Amino acid sequence: MPSQTWNPAEYEKNARFVSSLGRGILELLSPKRGERILDLGCGDGALTAEITAAGAEVVGVDSSEPMVHAARDRGLDARVGDAQALTFESEFDAVFSNAALHWMANPDAVLVGVHRALKPGGRFVAEFGGHGNIAAIRVAQLAICQKYGGDPQTITGKYYPTTEDYELRLRAHDFAVDSLQLIPRPTPLPTGMEGWLATFGRAFLESIPENSHTSAKQEIIELLRPALCDSNGKWTADYVRLRVVAHRPAR
Repeated sequence: MPSQTWNPAEYEKNARFVSSLGRGILELLSPKRGERILDLGCGDGALTAEITAAGAEVVGVDSSEPMVHAARDRGLDARVGDAQALTFESEFDAVFSNAALHWMANPDAVLVGVHRALKPGGRFVAEFGGHGNIAAIRVAQLAICQKYGGDPQTITGKYYPTTEDYELRLRAHDFAVDSLQLIPRPTPLPTGMEGWLATFGRAFLESIPENSHTSAKQEIIELLRPALCDSNGKWTADYVRLRVVAHRPAR
């Protein structure tokens, strides 16, 4: 099964809106000088750099080696690693994550590692795709998978929970929940659906026989055009974000 891969230059071109829209959750993190913070799924380090600029000591972790190299090029402490297998022990004042946790198929393993990584009293501040995120896009991908024999396991994203589901998981892993909400966020796409698919739908397209890639991509675009493209040709993705603020109890 093809796995999702990331290209820093392509991400910069097609998806810089991800870090730009992450500034709201960054404000909730409110990093302080001298704090030690883990940025989980740091990507190319755009938000990691902003946390560092606030005076915090930040470690970024991402599964994509090219994205980690891009983060290091910013002068950041970025490491290749699996957020579902963290090994840190009670060393961070906060764990932060933006637009990454929905790519991880085992949310319980993530929460075990986050809880272990936090100092007692440390906070977990995250935002990622929630229930209903890119629903239209995923339905279109599924239709094309069925037509062309693609792998449905490669459809964009792994885990888009409801608030109820995620709260149960947080409490099961001994987090105290401070706030949890789903936020509809229609998101303009600067390079349209074609750019979005090139960046976020790579694994899905690669699961389709190579001689059908072009036609499959165009059919997805046409399926989505009535719902997500306006009369001026501007595309807006049907994003829904789950925003989380929780903490590891101090006891």
